[in-house]
Amino acid sequence: MATEIHDDGDDLAQLLQTATGANGQRNGAVAVSPEMSSALSLFMLDPWERDAVLAWEALERGETNYRALVEIFLGRKSSHIQLIRQAYQRKFRRQLEQDIINIEPPHAFQRILIALATSHKAHQADVSQHLAKCDARRLYETGEGNSSGAIEEAVVLEIVSKRSIPQLKLTFFSYRHIYGHDYSKSLKKEGATEFADAFRMFVKCIFNTPKYYAKMLHTSLKGTAVDRSALTRVMVSRAELDMSEIQRAFKRKYGVEIQECICQSIACGDYRDFLVAMVTKTPPAASSSNLLRGPNQGSD
Repeated sequence: MATEIHDDGDDLAQLLQTATGANGQRNGAVAVSPEMSSALSLFMLDPWERDAVLAWEALERGETNYRALVEIFLGRKSSHIQLIRQAYQRKFRRQLEQDIINIEPPHAFQRILIALATSHKAHQADVSQHLAKCDARRLYETGEGNSSGAIEEAVVLEIVSKRSIPQLKLTFFSYRHIYGHDYSKSLKKEGATEFADAFRMFVKCIFNTPKYYAKMLHTSLKGTAVDRSALTRVMVSRAELDMSEIQRAFKRKYGVEIQECICQSIACGDYRDFLVAMVTKTPPAASSSNLLRGPNQGSD
């Protein structure tokens, strides 16, 4: 039997008004679930403050969540990354990049993140087809095209640290055009190094972002246990960016709508209503935080 889904354009506004009250501030008189409280706390922040909080949680809550950190650095423009750095320092009195450098024990993702941080500070805004082809050939020659077939980490990190995200995406498209398959396939092999596995996730996220997040949502919903942390992070952070594209990718890959999958996996309640509303009624990018901020509430 199909799950009943209510696609009312006012669902999100009604849900938020109930939880926050008429003045847009948290309504203490309304009992909300812990999941809903967590989701609202993120949703009420400006995007760069939200990312600063997500970065801190990725670094400080148990085992380092490298996936969340990579998603932040790959999914934001350089100007936004600078705002995240400022918000992180203001909120936590620490430097984001330094906290990444200080991660123990060292990990391949750590080196990729440091290269990404350098890229956001140093790259040129324009993209070059010629440069993309040159970098694609370098990746081939220092990867599957060499005698060992092992990826040369130093070359990869050099390219990542010197290229913009759009330039890197063009490089991976050029790789597929020249060699007939995605670069990520060359990284998927038995006995692959930790760095190759980490960089494969990086490539998938940058090369086909909607497909990457569609898979993330499906895994979060249909795993052995629902990963509410990842689910909330993706839904809130992507709702204002590309949720419609993620919806299409999800339907193509899994044959069902995201909201139907949510209703099948999440118990009835305010958290499920919030997630469905985020999918069916994406909030305006410019007003999501202002809608929920009282007249005397600052940005900190």
